Amino acid sequence: MDISTVIGLISGSIFIVVSIFWGGGNIGGFIDAASVFIVFGGVLASMLISYPMSKLLEGLKSAKFAFSKKEMDPTEVITQINELALAARKEGLLALEEIAQHMDDAFLQKGILLIVDGTDAELLRNILETEIVFVETRHKDNQKVWDLIAELGPAWGMIGTLIGLIIMLGDLADPSTLGPKMAVALITTFYGSMIANFIATPISNKLKLSSDDEILHKQVMVEGLLSIQAGENPRVIEEKLKAFLSPSTRRVFENKVKNEE
Repeated sequence: MDISTVIGLISGSIFIVVSIFWGGGNIGGFIDAASVFIVFGGVLASMLISYPMSKLLEGLKSAKFAFSKKEMDPTEVITQINELALAARKEGLLALEEIAQHMDDAFLQKGILLIVDGTDAELLRNILETEIVFVETRHKDNQKVWDLIAELGPAWGMIGTLIGLIIMLGDLADPSTLGPKMAVALITTFYGSMIANFIATPISNKLKLSSDDEILHKQVMVEGLLSIQAGENPRVIEEKLKAFLSPSTRRVFENKVKNEE
């Protein structure tokens, strides 16, 4: 569970509710069935027009990754690659096949088995990088679904507001009703802004960060595997892979290695 997403949703909801009360309003005044119908229904209709059902459902389901945090520590990958390099140096590349059978990461396991099978280095890089490209493409497709929802929310909010204003201006017989009708008309804009800024955009950003982490890990694995195949010294491989780390993460990793030694 990614606690930051939960905290963000709860705290954001509290801020909105408290702001409404501090402004002298009430929650009931911000609930309007017609506004919900036009904004959420309109966004859904536009999404159905924009995407095939399978793509749309896949994109919507990706929201779960904003709540589930898959720990991806690049230093652990470097340590694992280093252990593989040591094993290959001592026992040969064929010894890696047995190690690969007990790995949880399918990408790393696939790379090791390709090495054991004697795959050419250039072909190995092409195979693994092609997989990375398609993984990244799938991630971006899911992000685009939420980006489009973020664009459509305010647009449909404005459409709802225009509908409310047209209805209001079509009945000016009782000036005392103008205020309440105007408030109802503006609620749709509020709903659209909430969809964009409180739900869709944050989910898209969280998916992008998660994707960047996964791609970085896979890139570290590719470079590590190619170095193992080339028979490079484990220490050299470690130094090469540390280039992928931020300065702060690199210092933590180096201190951890020193303490283990």
